[in-house]
Amino acid sequence: MSPVRLPRTGRERLLLVLALATVITAFTATVPLLRGWFDLRVYYGTDDTWVHHGGRIYDYRVPGTTYGFTYPPFAAVSMLPMALLGLRAAITAALLLNVAALGAVVWMLGGPSLRRHGWYGWALTGCALALFEPVRDTVSFGQVNLVLLALVLTDAWLLSTGRARWAGIGIGLAAAVKLTPALFIGLLLLAGRRRAAGVATVVAGAATALAAWIAPDASRFYWSEALWDTQRIGKAAYVSNQSLQGVLARLAEPGEPSRAVWLVVVLVVLAVWVWRARRAVAVGDWWAAFALTGLTACLVSPITWVHHLVWLLPSFAVLLRTGHTRVAGALYAVLCTSVVWLWFDDASGVDGFVGGSAYVWVTLGLLLWLPVDEAGQARFTPRIRKPSDTAPAPRTAAATIVQVSGQPGPPLSDVTVAATGTRTRAGASGPACDRDRAATSEPTGSTRPAARNPQSSSERASS
Repeated sequence: MSPVRLPRTGRERLLLVLALATVITAFTATVPLLRGWFDLRVYYGTDDTWVHHGGRIYDYRVPGTTYGFTYPPFAAVSMLPMALLGLRAAITAALLLNVAALGAVVWMLGGPSLRRHGWYGWALTGCALALFEPVRDTVSFGQVNLVLLALVLTDAWLLSTGRARWAGIGIGLAAAVKLTPALFIGLLLLAGRRRAAGVATVVAGAATALAAWIAPDASRFYWSEALWDTQRIGKAAYVSNQSLQGVLARLAEPGEPSRAVWLVVVLVVLAVWVWRARRAVAVGDWWAAFALTGLTACLVSPITWVHHLVWLLPSFAVLLRTGHTRVAGALYAVLCTSVVWLWFDDASGVDGFVGGSAYVWVTLGLLLWLPVDEAGQARFTPRIRKPSDTAPAPRTAAATIVQVSGQPGPPLSDVTVAATGTRTRAGASGPACDRDRAATSEPTGSTRPAARNPQSSSERASS
């Protein structure tokens, strides 16, 4: 069998991208996967009722359903600009915001690699993400997951590029909108980044206090009652709940899962996270550390709807960065299939346990196995070197390399130029030449790193 010929010319690549876009558009338009902007309608209706009709944030319900607002009050406050728009304008704004957030996420996770492939790499990545079920659902529900992911990864980018002074703001804002990202504050503490952890805590606290000042009754109700009422979010056994508690709830149906068992499992998972995340930050692999934390948040959260699994995107970036392309492709394919919905009606039995919680097993496997690679981190994010970190290679070593290789090469003076970045005439000496040699402290080229309808939107609650 002859190997598949990849497109090489610009025209062939354009035709491939257009063909993929056509297939994806037809797929999303004909397969019942659209969610009808359901969660966005919850957000919009909540703020519209609150601002224009004197309603209360947590009393609103989408007409014909029992579903209402479930986030902390700051989330409703941050969405207040929607009250100035009509519903269609709000949907358009949410769509553009999600696309922008996804672009920022992709740029932070794989920008250096994508730049090498130009528009073609970006176009193929966009097609791939359009099929990825968590991204698909986030956009179709009008959810906020991608925006929160972009905020959190901004802090990862700041830490990995030596701009830690500003780190913590994104995590703090994300934690004020939804509680799950607060686990990233724990990561900062594990890494010894107390200043960034303090910034995140202060930002989250200030945002929560602002919401309490604007909506005191709603804040009092949320923190004293709504937060503890898990039934407001939805049934834990619902197949879209791809968390550890979702697995236990489906096993216990029609009864309630054991809280004690769930707490033990959560503590074990958190212990694994601490062990793996500490190793990642110890070698400076911030992207792996943030990826592991996102995986853990999805596992230990009581409710992790399928669209929450956009937090797995950093893990795929780590897999690609460390050369595990086939593994990344196989797991990506699983998360594009919507396979868990085959057990929408009945997740009992061994097949229901395995298939109905397939995304949980993917998440758990990544937590246990995701590579942590110091060399990969160096390739992904340039490390700022101090002049004292490395010393120029001695001239004798450069000469030895030329002799041992057995290959014709430049004169010794030219080899010295390659090693030290300083050009001198053969046999030249003197203060000027000595100053040039002393001034350079860059590493040699050999040591420098390369830079029913189970999919119906009315079947499940907003989260």
